[in-house]
Amino acid sequence: MPTPSLSLNASLMLEQLRVLGTLGADDAGGGRTRIALTDADKAGRDQVVQWMRDLQLDVRVDRIGNIFGILPAATEAGDRRPLMIGSHIDSVRNAGALDGCYGVLAGLAIVRAYRDADVRPARAIVVGAFTNEEGVRYQPDMMGSLVYAGGLAVDEALDTIGIDGTRLGDELARIGYAGDLEPGALVPHEYLELHIEQGPILEAENLCIGVVENLQGISWQRITVHGVANHAGTTPTRLRHDAGYAASAIVAFLRERVVGAAPETTLATTGSLRLEPDVVNVIPRKATLTVDLRDPDEERLRTAEKRLADFLVEIARREGVRIDAERLARFEPVVFDAGLVEAIEASARRLGLSCRRMTSGAGHDAQMISRIAPSAMIFVPSREGISHNPREHTDDEQLVQGAQVLLDVVRRRLLAG
Repeated sequence: MPTPSLSLNASLMLEQLRVLGTLGADDAGGGRTRIALTDADKAGRDQVVQWMRDLQLDVRVDRIGNIFGILPAATEAGDRRPLMIGSHIDSVRNAGALDGCYGVLAGLAIVRAYRDADVRPARAIVVGAFTNEEGVRYQPDMMGSLVYAGGLAVDEALDTIGIDGTRLGDELARIGYAGDLEPGALVPHEYLELHIEQGPILEAENLCIGVVENLQGISWQRITVHGVANHAGTTPTRLRHDAGYAASAIVAFLRERVVGAAPETTLATTGSLRLEPDVVNVIPRKATLTVDLRDPDEERLRTAEKRLADFLVEIARREGVRIDAERLARFEPVVFDAGLVEAIEASARRLGLSCRRMTSGAGHDAQMISRIAPSAMIFVPSREGISHNPREHTDDEQLVQGAQVLLDVVRRRLLAG
């Protein structure tokens, strides 16, 4: 069977990225905020659904709010599970325009190439936009794809209470995206995700394409330190039960004794730290902090978790405070499908694009979908490695190159059946 002649409408893909980037735009700073299931997220969802309908796709929404646009296969005979392309459109606060959105809109560009050529694929192509990938308002992150892959019960996810006190299921219904499709009803034959790197490696090495072969494990915890509030000027250091000091010691320990004692691959981040009563002349009675641990090796990740747990016991005893640790999310490292990885690498080289195999430092929906289907990812460079920031940028030419690799992989995978 000859390879169908398919052409990418690159200018339209780039224009749609710009349009989607205006939804949820912040008043200052040039960023946008589309936290999951807010009004801004609804506006983004409505726009993506409209673009799907413009392509005459069958649009389905499942119970956790994942959106799927389906281009039917040429025939329904035999094993015709769909090839899925996906990512997300929710964002962190004051975000860039590319994270997640690029993967969804590139997926629509692939479907558009088939529509423009009047070619029906051997398998259905499904473009997915997964709910709450960022995990800002509701934890864990990558929730929609996690539920889809069977890693979290849908009813449990719907009952999740957000940091603003809202119930996820209520907000999903409020914005009109509480669908009736059971999560996981559309089991992919294979899954592909195109994404900006969100790191500095490709730019530093002057490479066009990252062929993602594995993805780091992630451990999220919320740690609460309970101390005793007291006067900052009258309480000797030796008699203090200072929650703020204990929290600071934990942060320093993570850098010096967890990351510092491990290979370069182990990472630790405290992204949120709050003190109470938060007054300049009062010893803090309470400190709440988050810990994000990552490593592509499960054994090293467990070692980091153990070192932290042991230190929490030590600092609590030493400072006379009480410490509670709550697990927010825990995902083991993922190794992507070798056949898909090889196909991505071959397509990049076929198109004359420099590439390298690499590890993803961030979590992605592909991490979850890999539980139920062969999966892999394609990266394009991020300027200065910046993401989750209005300065997030990838040149248009680089965005088009990534989509061209995706199109070549899809075309050839569908020819193979």
